[in-house]
Amino acid sequence: MKLYGIPNCNTVKKAQDWLKNNGNEFEFHDFKKKGVTAEKLTEWFNTFGWEKVINKAGLTFKKLSKEEQANINSVDTVVAYLMENTSAIKRPIVEIDGKAVLLGFKEEEYQALLTK
Repeated sequence: MKLYGIPNCNTVKKAQDWLKNNGNEFEFHDFKKKGVTAEKLTEWFNTFGWEKVINKAGLTFKKLSKEEQANINSVDTVVAYLMENTSAIKRPIVEIDGKAVLLGFKEEEYQALLTK
């Protein structure tokens, strides 16, 4: 299992705590330090849809002008934007055996999918 996110994000911390408290071992991938590839983003888009992977509610996106926000409107523009601004990726993302299965943290979703 791999958990993607940034270490100072409260939602990522909640997910990490939940995983640890429920006996799930995982590798942590820090977007800030390790970045993310266009291929990985495309995989996530195919699973969740790019509209869900980009975090439009976060500060990184909200700091953009309305015009800049409006121009991030296709797979190609979103990939380019998120590779440069990893903080704008909705997090955490959980992968099992290399396949994305969870986006964000909702305890009931983690419970349903990951309880041993």
